[in-house]
Amino acid sequence: MKKKLVALGAALVAAVSAITGTVYAMLRNHTVNDAGQLQDFLLGKETDNLSGADYDINHDGRWDVFNLCLMKRELLADKIEFGSTEKDGFIVDNVLHSDTQGDIHFSSYIPESYDVSEPYALFVTLPGWEELYFQGVGANLVEGFPFEARKYNDKIIVISTQLDDWGETSANMAIELTEYFLTHYNIDKSKVYLHGYSGGGETGSIVMGKCPELYTAYLETSSKWNCDLSVLANAHTPVYMAIGEDDSYYGSGYLKNAYSELYSLYEAQGLSADEIDEMLVLDVKEQDYFTEHGYKDQHGSGMAFAEDESIMGWLFGQTK
Repeated sequence: MKKKLVALGAALVAAVSAITGTVYAMLRNHTVNDAGQLQDFLLGKETDNLSGADYDINHDGRWDVFNLCLMKRELLADKIEFGSTEKDGFIVDNVLHSDTQGDIHFSSYIPESYDVSEPYALFVTLPGWEELYFQGVGANLVEGFPFEARKYNDKIIVISTQLDDWGETSANMAIELTEYFLTHYNIDKSKVYLHGYSGGGETGSIVMGKCPELYTAYLETSSKWNCDLSVLANAHTPVYMAIGEDDSYYGSGYLKNAYSELYSLYEAQGLSADEIDEMLVLDVKEQDYFTEHGYKDQHGSGMAFAEDESIMGWLFGQTK
């Protein structure tokens, strides 16, 4: 029945688009929860108390699939321009048109099973310099992190960004993209994960210095910390730092120093060693680790972390 409603809804969207462009401007204040409640109502399922709800978008005196269709269009098609190129289940060339950050480019994996009535986890990965947007559309999908993430949860939306730099600009873009999906999709807010590799790790660390509360946990690989740690220390967002002892680009000193500083901040809060260890991990790998995974260079071989179940499992095992 749900699939029939979705199919009918798509047909109605096309019809309404052809008839009038004014209906869509009537309301812009519905949420994913509203769409889920209306869908459950139409399916005869149990809902919250809807006595004060305003779901009669076209003002015809009734709630029907027509209104659900309009609501979904409002939620999912107001800012994102989805691409047409696909790679291994990912739509490669999407753009979020932001009023404040400009065009934010990203690739997305949204399972066919996704339904607004059920919350899904969200994973946002920030690739390295060679995968930024100016390097070419889809360059971000050479990394294994977005693909490996799907193995840990079959109900997860995966976003792989193609941002503009590894600093403040891209950090703001990553935050806005995350907030967009949290607002417009039914996301389980206890399972929102961030990862950054190389330059993307620098970006991710800046995000942790701005809005760590958005995320359940953060994994930084083959990178360095690039912001003040006090905001993160107050938020207690779990962080895993993984790097090679002799990383050819960053070395391991930056992350070691960040780990020590954050550890000290937690100690000053009165946290025990066990409590700190639960939310802060420093994992420095020797050359043998990379050799066993078929790599020589410790920076480029940071891709091996994507295949490490102990590291990725730690990330996706975190919940709020």
